[in-house]
Amino acid sequence: MGTIDDYLAGLDPADAAVIAHVYDVARETVPEAEQGMSYGMPALTYRGKGLLAVIRTKKHIGFYPNSGRVLSEFAEQLADFDVDKGTLRFQPGAPPADELIELIVAARQNEIDRR
Repeated sequence: MGTIDDYLAGLDPADAAVIAHVYDVARETVPEAEQGMSYGMPALTYRGKGLLAVIRTKKHIGFYPNSGRVLSEFAEQLADFDVDKGTLRFQPGAPPADELIELIVAARQNEIDRR
């Protein structure tokens, strides 16, 4: 087990399923990603940097690509979501589409690779 697996085990099963799916899509996009911590949250890391954290908060699920720039690249596709610099918020019944998750994760991977 890893940090994400441990985190998911403590969640309501419905929330855990949604969050696990986001992580699964991210892992398919970046197979080299590993479970770890970033900004104190269970996260996927890539080359030692935070790639993506997804956590349940009281009011929503937070999707954090560990970058203040990545989400702005997809402003048009994210118009129906609550987005703030570095944070995408969604309800468990209305997660982002897999294709959008792939685009965001790939953009973050590219950002890490450029450094």
